[in-house]
Amino acid sequence: MRVFNYNRWFVLLIGIGLIAGLIISFQRYNVEKNNMTVELALDYEDLLKLAEDEGLPPAEVLAEAKNAGITSLAVYETTFKKLNANGKASATAGSTILQQYYSGSLTDPSWRALVSDGEIKAADIYVTGHDQQTFNELKEDLPLRLGADRVHPIQVGNEEVLVVKANYENFLKMNLGMPTDEMKAVNAAGFYVIARPSNYTDVDETEIDAVFNRLKGIKVSDIVFSGPQTLGAPKLVDYTVNKMKKQNITLGMIENVSQLQFYPQDGLTDIAKELDYKAARLYTIPKDEQPKLKLADAVERWSNTDEERNIRINLMRPYDKPSPGLSVMQTNMQYFSATRNKLEAKGFSIGPASTFTSYNGSPLLRALLMLGICAAGTLYLSLVIPGFKIKYQYLLFALTAVICIVPFIMGHGNKIRVIGALAAANLFPALAMIGLLDKLRSMKRSKTFSFKRIIAFSFIAIVLTSAVSLMGAAYLSGLLSDVRYFLEIDIFRGIKLTFVLPMILVGIALCQRFNIFDEDNSLVPMPLKKQIIEFLNIKVLVKTLMIFLFLVAALVVFIARSGHTAGFPVPGIELKIRALLERGFFARPRSKELFIGHPAFMIVIMAWLRKWPIAFFAVMVFAATIGQGSMVETFAHMRTPVYMSLVRGIDGMVLGALLGLAVLIVVELWRYAASSRERRKNTEHE
Repeated sequence: MRVFNYNRWFVLLIGIGLIAGLIISFQRYNVEKNNMTVELALDYEDLLKLAEDEGLPPAEVLAEAKNAGITSLAVYETTFKKLNANGKASATAGSTILQQYYSGSLTDPSWRALVSDGEIKAADIYVTGHDQQTFNELKEDLPLRLGADRVHPIQVGNEEVLVVKANYENFLKMNLGMPTDEMKAVNAAGFYVIARPSNYTDVDETEIDAVFNRLKGIKVSDIVFSGPQTLGAPKLVDYTVNKMKKQNITLGMIENVSQLQFYPQDGLTDIAKELDYKAARLYTIPKDEQPKLKLADAVERWSNTDEERNIRINLMRPYDKPSPGLSVMQTNMQYFSATRNKLEAKGFSIGPASTFTSYNGSPLLRALLMLGICAAGTLYLSLVIPGFKIKYQYLLFALTAVICIVPFIMGHGNKIRVIGALAAANLFPALAMIGLLDKLRSMKRSKTFSFKRIIAFSFIAIVLTSAVSLMGAAYLSGLLSDVRYFLEIDIFRGIKLTFVLPMILVGIALCQRFNIFDEDNSLVPMPLKKQIIEFLNIKVLVKTLMIFLFLVAALVVFIARSGHTAGFPVPGIELKIRALLERGFFARPRSKELFIGHPAFMIVIMAWLRKWPIAFFAVMVFAATIGQGSMVETFAHMRTPVYMSLVRGIDGMVLGALLGLAVLIVVELWRYAASSRERRKNTEHE
């Protein structure tokens, strides 16, 4: 039987790298624990609409929302669609004025005189104000939006009127600057303002000044830019940053609908960087999805979102329809207060969104991590390449170490640490499973192997194997821990590969240790090339081909559902199981670990020790590798706090092992019943 040696120097370097990874992960844990304040927000207009729908004074609805836990209201730039409705100003098309004149409904003599003199043009727009502050702000913003040559004042009797050259329908929807009166009303009601300004066309410093002048004296918690560009993009982002710094305003970054990074806005990540990442992630439940959610489910969604994705601004939407036995007003206040209570029970504070301190792991510690990964890679190769001489192992290690360490010494290394993280995510689950295979090869086997010993060894083995796999998680976390990954400005893009590559790495080692084509000489494997040829020459039955195609389809689905991107849809029954697990555990175990990987791990032990078919044993080894790889891959979602990822992995291991135990008990009972029937038949025959 071939013996594989584990180079102790490589093991030592892996251990040193592990300590470095744990130090960085502990620092990361402290950074995450200091970012636990969530901002509960609503659109100001939504609250006003709720008051209107319920026939209640706005002040009463605002007070109720504040008591229910809402801290901030989002205020958008005003438009003439809103101003025409609230009566503070109005925009009238020249064609409408002419129509009124000729129909006799235009009675104001000053306006009639202008028409008679030919001063009123059908294509122009005439802006009048009924609130002085609003009108003054329109006089300021309209020339900035359209250009001074397209806006000029005229006198109509005792009233000043702005004549604007623009398309009337587009003009009604055009952004006209942040409304001071609304922001003051929000502050007066006890809320912070989340400002939602948009960018100007061919923006200049004067226009940026105009936005921030409106915000002076206003209690603003965040700026969340509206539209496809941030204010100042593309050339004056730095100027916007300086204005935000002077007023100490946090940047709100809207999570994309795919839950992958952010809603695309030019200049967003540049502003975040220049602000030293004084930024908070914002999430809102999609408008078409919320009506389908019961209140309890929506509250649970917020809790999970804030815990798992580092969301710190919850932009909530009121429900349009009431819950049974409640009014619309009562429904929404219950929704808001239940969300606040749930978050506080989870250890969050409610207030203006907190932000991460600008954290980046020590280059020295990361250099040690890279040394450990080089050692792990060389160790793996020594375990799968027959006759890999020790001197060549050291030479390979030295070469890869120099390539990986030099960028850190030179003050760079961002790309190399991503490669290192990818290597760690794949190597350590593979090494963990290879270690298990080598231990199993050293054990005596019997078809009547003690069931109690199988169970005891299985639980010890899954704990130790998972511990080795989680070393890869410490490496991955240590290499990628910085605020850009916490905010998901940068993401780990090798997730789909981490679901497949560990199985390939383990498969190569499996062929070096076992002969899956010969039950009697399973520990004397044929050369890898010969095994491949043997595999290609297998005569396949139709039913075998169907099983193989089923497994391939399952693998495709498995990969499609992995990673950050949207993939294969999740069945409804699984969504219900997930919801149940989310309510029952601090961190929901991952399905791949709970229902596939860890139960298969337990079966691997029994399959080998009880001398089950070697081919079945090999299939279970691949399935078990899925669970080990998934535990590490969990940590690749850097927006999820490290403590939650760790608890999720442990929960999945414990529950998956118990589920595997249940499977083994069923198998053992079936074997006992079968042997009892056989004994009875033999007794009757005698």
